[in-house]
Amino acid sequence: MSNALELLKTRASPKAADLVPPGPNEAQLNEILTIAARVPDHGKMVPWRFIVHPHETRAPLVEKLIANFRAGKPNANDAEAEKQRLRFTNSPLIVTVVSKTSPNPKVPDIEQLLSAGAASMNLLNAAHALGFGANWLTGWAAFDKSSKELFGLADNEQIVGFIHIGTAKGEVFQRPRPDLSQIVSKR
Repeated sequence: MSNALELLKTRASPKAADLVPPGPNEAQLNEILTIAARVPDHGKMVPWRFIVHPHETRAPLVEKLIANFRAGKPNANDAEAEKQRLRFTNSPLIVTVVSKTSPNPKVPDIEQLLSAGAASMNLLNAAHALGFGANWLTGWAAFDKSSKELFGLADNEQIVGFIHIGTAKGEVFQRPRPDLSQIVSKR
């Protein structure tokens, strides 16, 4: 069990721009997704899904995303558009985590959304356990209506995050963590 605790204590998010090949192979990706799907899920609703974007098939999607970016931000210059392009092209693999909430009198929407968040966190932990770096990002594309259509999202779905996965180049910065005395109370 101490290995599991050490794994959780050492997980950190490398910059997505610092994730390089290799990314997970098909067997590793299946293991990551299987672990990601093993989360609290009140009512067994499976209120999330994954969209996998391998590097080699991502170019058409990225071009459409950049067109959406330019349409939504007509005053953006070429450098800003290129920055957005790089966000979606650098990493060997991106997994889009989608939350889907459905009316259920016993399972509030917030519980369904949090289950998708837990799946995202498990994705990060599973990638780390296999020796990969992973970063959970959102940004404009997660909230842009035309981009939601591009990803084929239904009205009851939203993007929780884009999980970038690859091999971290260099040391991963370990940011200071919260002081427990500042975030824990007892009553």
